[in-house]
Amino acid sequence: MTDVSRALEQLDEIHGRMARAEVYRGWRSVPVALSGVAGIVAAWLQPVSASGPAEPRGWVVYWLSVAMVAFGIGCAHLMWRYLTEESTSEKRRTQEVLAQFLPALGAAAVITVAVMRVDPNEAGLLPGLWAACFSLGIFAARPFLPTASLVIAMYYAAAAVALLWLAHALTAQSGWLVGGVFAGGQLMAAAVLYWSLERRSIGDLNDE
Repeated sequence: MTDVSRALEQLDEIHGRMARAEVYRGWRSVPVALSGVAGIVAAWLQPVSASGPAEPRGWVVYWLSVAMVAFGIGCAHLMWRYLTEESTSEKRRTQEVLAQFLPALGAAAVITVAVMRVDPNEAGLLPGLWAACFSLGIFAARPFLPTASLVIAMYYAAAAVALLWLAHALTAQSGWLVGGVFAGGQLMAAAVLYWSLERRSIGDLNDE
């Protein structure tokens, strides 16, 4: 029995290593692209929906709400598969991927609270800090993502540097500093997912 248990443990370890070597396929291009579109729509609607440039707290609450909605849209297919289709090993894989990405989002939330408590007038720093956290999250999850995801991580990193450098020169409450930057990154991510994963899968089915 000891030998059998040891063999099963070794098989499980080998399976885990093989799974980690594969690209994660939980995200799909269409939901990710739609989350980017949500950013564009939110930037366009901000003057109507948010409190206005005189109220940084209203601006922050508005964009945190948009972020939660966009996150739900982008991960909709992933969560649906997790709840209805995935096996135990696939669920473990999804948990591993999210465990790499979610700490960066948690850091963004903590930074947001800290900035608003210290000085709400410094809300203009938040678009750059949010982009930096998003970049770090993608860098952390890169072992599970297509190789081209490096371009997206670098895009968010470059956006973070530019936004932080120009924070006091730009209009702090401009919705396009958040929605536009996020939409660009999500649309790029959707393109990477399609060309790296989904297009190949479609091509393989056609070959069969």
